[in-house]
Parts: sequence; structure tokens; C-alpha cells
Amino acid sequence: MSSLLRTIYGILTPFVATLARAWGQAPGVRQGIHRLATVATVCVAIAALLAATSASAADSHAPSAAVPESVRVFLENNCLDCHEGEHAEANFDVTALSDEVNADNLQRWVRSFDRVHAGEMPPADAEPPAADDRQAFLRDSAAWLKAFQNEQTARIGRVQARRLTNLQLERSLHAVLGVDIPLAKQLPDEPRSGGFTTVADGQSMSHFQLEQHLQIVDTALDEAFRRATGADAQDDERRELSARKVARQNPRRRCREPEMIGEDAVVWSSNLTFYGRLPATTAKHDGWYRFKIRASALKKPDDHGVWCSVRTGRCVSSAPLYGWVGSFCAQNEPQEWTFEAWLERGEMIEVRPGDNTLKKARFAGGQAGAGEGGPQDVPGIAIHSVDMQRIHHGPDNQGIRELLFAELTLRPARKREPAVLNSDAPKADAARLLHRFAERAFRRDVDPQEITHYVSATQQAIADGQPLLDAVRDGYRALLCSPNFLYFHEAPGRLDHHAVATRLSYFLTGAPPDDTLRRLAAEKRLHDPDVLIQQVDRLLEDHDEQFIRDFANQWLDLSEINFTEPDRKLYREFDVVVQQSMVSETETFLTDLLRRDAPTARLIDSEYTFLNNRLARFYDIDGVQGDAIQKVTLDESTRRGGVLTQGAILKVTANGTTTSPVIRGVWISERLLGESIPPPPESVPAIEPDVRGANTIRELLEKHRSDTSCASCHVKIDPPGFALENFDPAGSWRTHYFRRGNKQGAKIDPSYQWPDGASFADITEFRQRVLADPEKIAANVAEKMVVYGTGGEVSFADREAIEAMVRSTRKSDYGFRSILNAVVTSDLFLTK
Repeated sequence: MSSLLRTIYGILTPFVATLARAWGQAPGVRQGIHRLATVATVCVAIAALLAATSASAADSHAPSAAVPESVRVFLENNCLDCHEGEHAEANFDVTALSDEVNADNLQRWVRSFDRVHAGEMPPADAEPPAADDRQAFLRDSAAWLKAFQNEQTARIGRVQARRLTNLQLERSLHAVLGVDIPLAKQLPDEPRSGGFTTVADGQSMSHFQLEQHLQIVDTALDEAFRRATGADAQDDERRELSARKVARQNPRRRCREPEMIGEDAVVWSSNLTFYGRLPATTAKHDGWYRFKIRASALKKPDDHGVWCSVRTGRCVSSAPLYGWVGSFCAQNEPQEWTFEAWLERGEMIEVRPGDNTLKKARFAGGQAGAGEGGPQDVPGIAIHSVDMQRIHHGPDNQGIRELLFAELTLRPARKREPAVLNSDAPKADAARLLHRFAERAFRRDVDPQEITHYVSATQQAIADGQPLLDAVRDGYRALLCSPNFLYFHEAPGRLDHHAVATRLSYFLTGAPPDDTLRRLAAEKRLHDPDVLIQQVDRLLEDHDEQFIRDFANQWLDLSEINFTEPDRKLYREFDVVVQQSMVSETETFLTDLLRRDAPTARLIDSEYTFLNNRLARFYDIDGVQGDAIQKVTLDESTRRGGVLTQGAILKVTANGTTTSPVIRGVWISERLLGESIPPPPESVPAIEPDVRGANTIRELLEKHRSDTSCASCHVKIDPPGFALENFDPAGSWRTHYFRRGNKQGAKIDPSYQWPDGASFADITEFRQRVLADPEKIAANVAEKMVVYGTGGEVSFADREAIEAMVRSTRKSDYGFRSILNAVVTSDLFLTK
């Protein structure tokens, strides 16, 4: 325990020191409540440390189970010839396995089981074990491993203490306070375990994260109380901007704003950075804004319109980052498009042609002069007007007042006087408001005794002369720093009804349970499978697109779409409009699977996808018109179908310049096929594609496949990796590799042979082989949903539960929605 206390002290000391400086600046009457908030925040750290320590201690003191004799005899008789000593093949020394299974060596024992179960061991060139011996090994080792994990789960649960992710924290503050400001981006980046930030074992807590938590709590409270007290009128901002107002104000000045041509503000197709920025839209305050842009195309191509991007930023060289807003396809006739975007103070929007297939104008000196673009005969965009309005998502200001103060009336702030919360019994009202707030913040029923210290400190602040409004705000601050807010309240065993409501809501919406779920929890009805399915239907009716976006961002790495940018010299037709259309394609495809309960096998192949005109042209698919994402039937000539060959997936599995069958193969195996790939041995160097074109990636990988320590994984990695080699890093089809200088290199060979002798010639034949086992695809989806929704990775003992979920969906052809329903009603989901 002394070492634990030293650890806690080391982590908390710098954080407490920071807060101590803040205390010294706070008015004396507020010190008590500020200290309470700090103590509550410190409790978060202690809770996290104790949870991690107790889990570690539980693992280290968990009863070990001695290896069954049949298991040990099987390994000695069939494995020692190749897997013994420091020179053991694949660096797997059977003699190094402990005689007992425990948390430290569990995965090695599971790997042994999996290799034998899959028929990979003993290898084909070795004498096969007797069938009875093999079955005995599998039966006894499975029972042994499951018994160990089930006992461990009964003691400490499948999932250890886990906290809200950054996005869940943002949405929780939105729900509790009624605000809508982005908060997650103000927090440190989160590690991902098993692909997800929700996994408890991958979450961390540091004094820096605690300090950031306190800062965003204050930011959210400031915004909520600003809107509730009517401190200013910035929420009513609206600008109706004519073309002349968004164009450059000095037509003689060479700059990057649109130029006036006739009655329109014109931006020509160009690679000039920030060309098309609209300073007239510069935000005076941080906030959400709705833009209505009326525009038409100039000199558009014969076969399509002028695709334009809308982005946000300061649009100056010192702040080069953009925020994506949307895109539209302008035609000859004027049209109006509506977009919503978050702008920080000083940011503006940029509207410009964003299609790299268009001819580009050239401007000297990094600025565009009026009259310089038109003579170059390039397409452009004519902006007729821009309507800009400040908006809010969620409740209006009156709704926030009701969230914070219930029925108490408020005297709004005046020029020289702060707002006043009216009350005839301020201490009693403070206690009532804090209890009401705590039940929303803690996502469950709260015994008044549980928050006695919060209420007492608030009432003492009132007695010391602090206005009720300020005292209540500080009380809310303390509650939002409690581990009961930041952490999930789950006990080992079957979840209580409030915990089920919380888990279900965060799984599907990333936010706390609403009033309906809380009422059902209070009525103790959330262990009923029929009620759970009804709630799934209700929540997804309004949140299915958001669920898919949140889930796919992590499961399929769509959040990493901006991480690389394809080389412009090699992949000239790729642009930001294509990229964002690819994301929309995948999200819309998955949402369609969910809504129609379509078979999960369509992740691998389908006869349709969802495209707009720009992405269809990039894929070389004819007949798609307009800027709306729409369902498009595919034929065999497109070589596409399913998530497997969608551009977003092909892009996030490449580095922007080259492709690697290893990287793509590992990604496809783990994310879509349900094949777990262990990390490569440290002694084996990574394969780097030869950009000179002297060697193909197939030739370079021959060394890996001939190395026994690599071969066992490459038989799983290489098939999907090579099957996708015809798709370049930008997601378009190719038949040859590029060589330096953008010259055609070696011809691509996507064929491969599996260990059982079966082979495929291309992506079409590869998909046919994978589709022969639809249960495996469905099981992978179920596993990913379980991990994402529960915060615990699927263990060996969980496999039977996953298989049961899949079997239950056989009648629906393993439908995507059916899998989700099976997950939500499973014991894995309803148990800690």
C-alpha cells in the first residue's frame, strides 16, 4: 500500500499545485466549494489508480489452474521436436509454458489451442496426432482455460473500471448542461486498445488529463450559465451577405478573396491556397453557424458540374489547418445549399472549386488579381449570396434555465449587475437543485446522503454570503468532477437496471440515458429482452447515422482518413471532395445495412454501393448524376462491392504513396475477417516497398514467407493483402505499379494460394472464398460490437457466447441489425 500511495502522490502533486494557485485567486467565500471540486477531482485519480491496482492485484493473486495431464502429454508428444529451447521455430518454446495458467501466460496457452484447432499445428509435413488425442487436447484445454477465465470474471468482472471517452464526456456535458460546444478536441488524444477508445484496459488517467477535465467542465459551465442568464445577445447574430459583400473590397488589390464579375463573386479553379476565403463570414464569437450559399457554375465541363468544397479556418499562412464542412456540385442554373459548421472566433469559411480533374488557373506571386483568371478559360464558381446565422443544437436558452434551475425564476444580468437566482429558501433550493443535478450527472438514482458533502459545502457558501447562483454553479462543478460522473458505475455480476440503461445509451448514442431509459430503469424493466429491443429500435430511429459514424470511426479507422494524403504527382485525380465522399459512401452503406438488417456478408461483397457524381467519376463508374449520395448498382466490371473495396478503407490501409499487402492484410484480417494477428517478432525487419520498381512487393515478401517465425502469420495476412493490390493508395484501380517519375512499373499480380491448396486469381475469387463462411464474418461484427459497447475485449471464455449470438441470427442470414440485437440482449452485454 505504501508504494500505491507514493504513486498517487507522484501523479497528483503537480495537479494539486496547479489548483492551489487557483485557490489563492478565488474569493474567500468560494474556497470551500473550490476545494470540494478539487477533492472530488483528486478522487477520480485515486479511483482510477485503485481500479488499476486492484485489477492488477486480482490478476496476480488469481487462483492458477494446473495444466491437465492430457494437454501436457499432447504438447510433449507432438510439439517438442520443433518448439523447444532458444532456437524454437516461430520463437515459440513449449517448454517455457508454465505448468499453470494465469494472467501472464494465458494468451500463449490460447494461441496453442488456436493453432491446433485450426489444423496449423502440427504442420502438414509432420506426423499427424491421433484424432482422439487431438480431440482430448482441444476438449481439456478449452475447459481448463474457460474455467480459469470464468472464475476470474466472477470475482472482478469482464471489464475493469472504465471512464467516459473524450467524445462520451463531451456528449455527457451537453446532455447535463444543455450546451452544444465541441469539447472533445480540447482533451488529450486517447489510446486505442483492440481498435477502440472504450476499452478499459487501454484507458489511462494522469494529472494532465485531470487538469484538462476540470478545464472543460469550467468551459461547459461558463457556456451554460452564460446562456441561462442572458449575459449577452451574441446568439442572435445573423448576416445576409450579397455577392459584393463577400468579394474583395479593393478590386485593384491582388489577394485571395473572390473577385466581382458583373453581379457575382467569382472564384476560379486553382491550386492557390486559401483562394476563395470569405472574410465577411469571420466569426465574432465561437459558435455553430448555418450557412446558406447560393451559387452557380462558370465554364463548367460538358459532362458534369463544378464540384466545390466548403471549409473553415483562419485562412492565413500562420494557421494552415482547415476544418471540413461539406461540398456541392454547381450547375449553370443557380442553386442553394445549406451547411452547418463550428467556427472559432476569427475563423471564416472558404468556398472554392475543389475538383482536381478541372483545369487550373495559374496566379503569380501567391495572390490572384481581378481579371487574371477569366482569360485562362478555367471553370469557376459564381457566388450570388451567403446567409450566415448563429444557431444552437439542443435546448434553447429557456430550456437550459430549466435544466439548471428547475422552476426557480431568474433576474437576467444587467449592464452593471449580475444575474440573480430568486429563492425564498436558498439553502433548501440549493440542496434540491444539487440532488436533481446529481441524478442526471451520475446517470442513476442518488441517495441524498451520497451527496451530503456537496450540499453542505454549497449551503455553507450561501451562509457565508455567496449568491445562490454562484454557489449552485460551484456545486455543479464539484459534482462534474466526481468519479461518479467520469466513471461508469458497474459492479461485478449482472448489471443493475440503471447500469444497463447507461451501457445501452452510450453504446448506441455515445450519450447518457434519456428520460425514457431512466424511467424503465426505475421500473426495473431493462432485463427484459423485448424491452431492450424496443429501446434499441427507439434510439436508432433518431441516432442510427450517428451510431454508425461513431462505431465505424474506430472499427474501420474512418477517423484516420486525414492521416495521410496521396501523392499529388502520382494520384492526380484524388482530392478532398473525393476523400469525404468516400467516408460518406462507407457510412451510408453501413447505415443501410443496419436499417434493412442486410446480411453482414455484404461487408465483403455487394451488388451496390452509395456514390455521388464526383466519387463515381473517380471510380470510373458512369451514369451517376448530382451531388447527393445515392444508391448505385454495380456490375462486375467495376471490381467493387462491399466495404472491402470502398475507397475509404483502401485509403486508411495505405500510406499515401505506396501500398503494402502486409499492412492491408493485417487490417482486413483483424477488422473484417475476425483473424487475430500477433505482432511480428522483434528480430524480423519490416518490409518496405521498393519505390524504384526494381522489385515487386511479392518478391520482397518471399523472405518472410520462407522464415518459419513469419510463415504462420503470413498465411493469414497475405491473401487479403495481395487480393487488394490492384487498388492504389488513393483507392482507384490499377494494373501496374508506379515507378519513380510516374512511369508504369511492374504488372500487379493479385493471385495467391492458401495453405490448403486452394487459390484465387483476383479480388473476385478471393471474395468468393471468404463468403463461403458467412458465420465468421458475422462473428467478427458481433465481437467488434461487444468490445465497443462493453469496454472489454472478447476473451477465450467469451467465444461460446459470440457463437450463440451468431447462431441466433441465422434465420436473418446473419443480418447486421440482428447481430446488434443479439449483442444487446446477451449476457456479455448485460454483465460487468
